[in-house]
Amino acid sequence: MRRKRTLILTVVAAVAAAATTWIALPASAAAPTASLRTVSDWGGGWQDEVTVSNTGAAAMTSWKVEFDLPAGAAIGSFWDAEMTLSGQHVTFANRGWNGSVAVGAATTFGFVGSGGQPVNCKLNGVSCNGVAATATPTTVAPTTVKPTTAPTTAATTAPTTTAPTTKADIPPASDLLPVTVNNKTGRNETVYLYVLGTNLATGKLGYVNAAGAFTAWTGGAPVPVPAPDVSIPLTGAATTVKIPRGLSGRLYMSFGQKLDFRLTTDGLVQPAPWAGGDPNRDILFDWSEFTLDAGGLFLNSSQVDMFAVPHIVSVTGGSGAVTSTGELKAGGRQRVIDTIKAAPDFARSVVTRSDGTVLRVLAPGKAADAGLMSPTYLDSSIASAWNAYTSRTLTVVPFGDRPDTKFLGRTTGDVMSFTDATGKVVASFTRPSTANVWGCDGALGAPNDQVVGPIARTLCAALQRGTLGTLDTQPSGTAADFYQGKSPNVYAKAIHDNMIDGKAYAFAFDDVLHQESLVHDGDPRVASITMTPF
Repeated sequence: MRRKRTLILTVVAAVAAAATTWIALPASAAAPTASLRTVSDWGGGWQDEVTVSNTGAAAMTSWKVEFDLPAGAAIGSFWDAEMTLSGQHVTFANRGWNGSVAVGAATTFGFVGSGGQPVNCKLNGVSCNGVAATATPTTVAPTTVKPTTAPTTAATTAPTTTAPTTKADIPPASDLLPVTVNNKTGRNETVYLYVLGTNLATGKLGYVNAAGAFTAWTGGAPVPVPAPDVSIPLTGAATTVKIPRGLSGRLYMSFGQKLDFRLTTDGLVQPAPWAGGDPNRDILFDWSEFTLDAGGLFLNSSQVDMFAVPHIVSVTGGSGAVTSTGELKAGGRQRVIDTIKAAPDFARSVVTRSDGTVLRVLAPGKAADAGLMSPTYLDSSIASAWNAYTSRTLTVVPFGDRPDTKFLGRTTGDVMSFTDATGKVVASFTRPSTANVWGCDGALGAPNDQVVGPIARTLCAALQRGTLGTLDTQPSGTAADFYQGKSPNVYAKAIHDNMIDGKAYAFAFDDVLHQESLVHDGDPRVASITMTPF
């Protein structure tokens, strides 16, 4: 499960653009043409696909697509083309196997990037006739979705599964799933709940009341305006809310104060306490992420952005089996805080309120964004890992149920390229920055496919865990191999070390090798989120 993305991407939306063509065709109908569509845009990055069509009068033996990137934009991974860069000018040329395009035929290539969209396109030196970037507008919304690739071999114990005392307590299947939120923290503040998400059938962003009714947001403005108060008070020790099938989003829990949400014309602005001026900065809060669809319930406790309120996630299926994960060891929250404070590079990511309450520990990427951690912390270890494969081969086996599907990677300069079983180059990645690794985006952006995305996920997980360059088959290793070396991810290690089952979502692709704190049931009947003592 990603955020962005997963798949947990957080705080930004993954917006699919079915056919957002914005490279115009050349004026002459007798010339080959190129068109670009934005396959998806998640706020911090995007995936584009270019189609080269031979609408000319003679067969093509090669092609070259050029464009400029706005300042600050960058290309990360790419496939089915060769890429060269000259400043912000990008040139994609055909591979050896897809340069010949017959009259009336077409070929495509793709890439993942960040920042502004390409402009000033040329195909074989001919202008694409006035490019104007009109990428799909981004919105701000939860992006929890079920995993898009087959899981890799498990390296830790599975979430705890038990059976209830009696099946008589199991309700019948329904399109409204009861989710009970339990407050066992021992804290006296009033707790407010929010169920927010995306209606998967309509793509609309909205909120859900305690009875499970979904309402789409309305009334946004170019300058963000306060959203209506849609909080659900947690009364007593527990409150049950209902989540409708066909919703993907977040369930927020805040202590002592209601959260401040804002609406824009493009969507919902959610709390981002690592950002300067965020009105939720001094509020103790956290969230779980979920998707409830035809595949059942996917529910996780996420630490991708921050570690704040420890909570267990649980689901009971129609068979009576109960699956739980996310439980900290006794005293685990304080040990995580103490471990982070003792690590000089990470210490400032512990955020404390004026009354002494530790509100959260920011994940490294968010801490770096807030100026609380070096933005180049991983640079030397990334360079070492990347350069290891100038003389060795990296074998990526991304699917646990398909061990014969392998991709072989070698590095030339700053680009690592992968071939499939036939020797065909199927994916290339420019060397990522520290920010790309923390976010599993940019140069490591993962499209929703069966080649580039799975390789990107694998690379990011290995760089986060410090095993790229030491273990030449990926994914591989166990918890004992992770977070070693000169620049370890102290944040991820501390959280995993203090979980009873070792599971956590400490970064976006922590589900590689099943390290994630996720529960799933294809026939969910009830679920729960239990906030534990701290």
